[in-house]
Amino acid sequence: MRKPKLTPEAAREDHRQMLIQLALNAAGGALIGVLAAVAIIWLDIAGLGTRIGRASNPIIPALLLIIPFASVFGGVVAASFIISLPYKKKFRD
Repeated sequence: MRKPKLTPEAAREDHRQMLIQLALNAAGGALIGVLAAVAIIWLDIAGLGTRIGRASNPIIPALLLIIPFASVFGGVVAASFIISLPYKKKFRD
């Protein structure tokens, strides 16, 4: 079965909606990553909270834990969204 052609306006709107959803998913994943890193610090898992608290400048080690967690979690959630995009379902009968 041949897929119907989208008008340029419909294609533009479809792409805009997908990019918004992708950004929301990435932001949600980054938020989960930040919360996970904060939980590790707060629960003092492996003594990280104590070490960060005793550091002369605790902001830098905290950011060195939080930023990678946020990046990885945001990327994983965005990738899972991309994999599950319903391109074929949109044109099925």
